[in-house]
Amino acid sequence: MTTAIIDTNVLVALVDGHDKWHQRAIALRDSLLAAQAQLVYFDCVINEAIGVIGRRAEEQRRSDQFSRLLDGLLTIVPEQNITWIAASAQRLFASIAELCHQHQGRVNFHDALMALACRELSISVIVSFDADFDHVDWLERISEPVQVQGLLAS
Repeated sequence: MTTAIIDTNVLVALVDGHDKWHQRAIALRDSLLAAQAQLVYFDCVINEAIGVIGRRAEEQRRSDQFSRLLDGLLTIVPEQNITWIAASAQRLFASIAELCHQHQGRVNFHDALMALACRELSISVIVSFDADFDHVDWLERISEPVQVQGLLAS
């Protein structure tokens, strides 16, 4: 069984029907589930996603929709399904900084933490619309449903 990390931009797109990637995110998730992939959600992704939907709801004058969006996120990722990695940031700080240096800022602190956690957990697949993950040698980024079958065939 393939294990795949879900990035913030995919999770937000799943939750927010107004997101430009909403349909693609649904198709990706459905393809992964049909292929029996195990979907993993890091705590730092939940943290960032809540911030994004809150800011987006306010900026788009949809604050009245925030509770519905948050409930949708918590339905997709109940607390017991969160993989907690943020506490590793202190231990991994030097490696995070080095990864950021190596990639000249294309990989930010948050993404470096996720990438290093993936390496420690032996997870090689990230589902993301962020091409910056393409610079991380040990990760394969999935951004289109058609990539799912190819991934599982390899």
